[in-house]
Amino acid sequence: MSSDAAITNLTNHFLIAMPGLQDDLFSRSVVYLCEHSQRGALGLVINKPCDISLKNLFDRVELPLLRTDLAETPVFFGGPMQTERGFVLHDPSGAPDNQPDKVAFSSTMTVPGGLEMTTSRDVLEALSNGSGPRRVMVSLGYSAWAEGQLESELGDNSWLTVLADPRLIFDTPVAERYEQALQLLGLQSWMLAPDVGHA
Repeated sequence: MSSDAAITNLTNHFLIAMPGLQDDLFSRSVVYLCEHSQRGALGLVINKPCDISLKNLFDRVELPLLRTDLAETPVFFGGPMQTERGFVLHDPSGAPDNQPDKVAFSSTMTVPGGLEMTTSRDVLEALSNGSGPRRVMVSLGYSAWAEGQLESELGDNSWLTVLADPRLIFDTPVAERYEQALQLLGLQSWMLAPDVGHA
């Protein structure tokens, strides 16, 4: 197998920004990778809340929100691409106790071994009337890397990677997600020097 064919597939992994990554958009970010292939990568930042709640977002799209458990949940900055569009990260439709009637949405990406990401309005309509996925994270925008770009950033020690744990997305307070993601690797942020890997 050639080294070109041996690209590590990081789908359903977290990218955890190293301290040396000083980019304003991605500093101390945790990104859930929905897709990673030879063509590039696509993911959602899970720890950068916007200044609007789901209730505000539903008001803007003229839908009621009967799921009171979600009303004060923040909407997240998913990344710098298409920031006017909503992306809903949620449990797989067939997950136990998630959607007993197993509703299929019109535009859903299934992450192998992981979650689902839906971009169609029907998921918002389902949430609006009190149904839909039990656990959701809504973001505006997404993050994307062109062919070879993420691999280059990994080679530059910009990111750590670890298999994603949905509890970090749905059950962990936002302010704790960066440190909790590092703990999945047995690390804490104080252990990481900004220039780690360099003599």
